[in-house]
Amino acid sequence: MSTRPFRILGIQQIAIGGEDKSRLTRLWVDLLGLDIAGRFVSERENVDEDICTLGHGAHAVEVDLMQPLDAAAKPAVHVPALNHVGLWVDDLPRAVAWLEAQGLRFAPGGIRKGAAGHDVCFIHPKGNEAFPLGGEGVLIELVQAPADIIAALQLPLA
Repeated sequence: MSTRPFRILGIQQIAIGGEDKSRLTRLWVDLLGLDIAGRFVSERENVDEDICTLGHGAHAVEVDLMQPLDAAAKPAVHVPALNHVGLWVDDLPRAVAWLEAQGLRFAPGGIRKGAAGHDVCFIHPKGNEAFPLGGEGVLIELVQAPADIIAALQLPLA
């Protein structure tokens, strides 16, 4: 295996789905005290999402509370309830190219702007014949870290 040309810097987000996000809001906002920092709605992605924050600065983590616009449509953002985990990466294009060369399967759509405005792409939960490796049952979002996050979280080379 060749030298990895990128680094995973930390957790950027977790995304939690339910048929009705009001129950999620009751738990995460009302009871646990997270702040709602924004909202994202996309018919293409079948999602109505509140973007909450936990922590501050480079160590802040988004907790996205999602419900489908149409519970019968795909993608089903509420199944499973823990929809995906997002990871900060220092060089998304190099990461995707290298990981694909290792046989890792990505979900359709390639690199694109995510709900928070960062470039993102998703590792598919399952491998297939062409790309035998996947997220082992977990949808994983790779998120291009902005320069300030890279500077704050960058670890020295070993």
